[in-house]
Amino acid sequence: MSFISGFADISLLQLLLVAAMALFASLIGGLAGYGSGALMPLVQVPMLGAEPVVPILAISAVFANMSRSVAYFRHADRRRALIVIAAPTVTTALGAYGYTRLTNDGAVLVIGTMLILSVPLRRVLRRRAARIGDGGLFAGAVGYGVVVGGTAGAGVILLSRLMAAGLEGASVIATDAVISVVTSLIKISVFGLAGVLTAQVLAFALLIGAIGVPGAFLARAFVERMPVHVHAAILDIAVIVGGAVMITSALRPFS
Repeated sequence: MSFISGFADISLLQLLLVAAMALFASLIGGLAGYGSGALMPLVQVPMLGAEPVVPILAISAVFANMSRSVAYFRHADRRRALIVIAAPTVTTALGAYGYTRLTNDGAVLVIGTMLILSVPLRRVLRRRAARIGDGGLFAGAVGYGVVVGGTAGAGVILLSRLMAAGLEGASVIATDAVISVVTSLIKISVFGLAGVLTAQVLAFALLIGAIGVPGAFLARAFVERMPVHVHAAILDIAVIVGGAVMITSALRPFS
C-alpha cells in the first residue's frame, strides 16, 4: 500500500482545495474548539464519497488535537479529561462499528444530518446549559461516544458538556483536545479491524493532519484578536448549506 497511490484520480487542484480547507479548519478549530469536523466533509464528500470521510477525520484529528494539546497544554483540566475519557470508550467503538456497516448513501445521510443539527444544537446547548457535576459529565460522555464514533461534526456536544461542567475559554479547547485524541484512537482501532483504512484514507488523513498542525499555533496567536461570533456565523451558514447538499445528493436516487 503506497502513500502516493492514495491520491490516484485526484487532481492537483483538488489536493490544493483539501489542503487549504485543512489549514482553515484547523485555525477555526483552534479558535473555537470546534469546526474541523464540520468543515472538512464539505470538500471530502463530493470528492471521495462519504464512506472514507469519518476514518480520514479520525486519523487527521489525532494530529490536529495533539498540536492543540501542546499549544494549550497548561490550560487542560486533567481531572475532567480523565472522567470523559473513561466514559465513552465502549460507546465510541460501537458508534464507529455502526458507521462501517453503512452504505455510501447512508453515510452521506448520517454526516449531512449531523452537520445540519449541529448548528441549532450548539445554540440550544449554549443557551440552556445548566451546571453539571462529575456524574453528569460522565453520563453525558457515554451518549456522546455513540455520536462521535459514527459521524463528523459532533464536537459541539463535548464542548457544551465541558462548559456546563464549569470550564471556560482556553481550558475548554485544551481539555477537548486531550479527550479527542483518545476517542480518535479508539475509532482508528475499530476502522483498522474493519478493514476500511485504505491507501486513500491514510494518504488524505496524513495530508490533512500535517497541514492542519500549524493551525493550532496560529489560532493561539490570534485567539484574543478575532471575534469568535463572526467566524461562528460564517461556519453555521457553510455547515447548513453543505449538509443540505449532502442529504439532497443521497436522497436523489430514491426520487
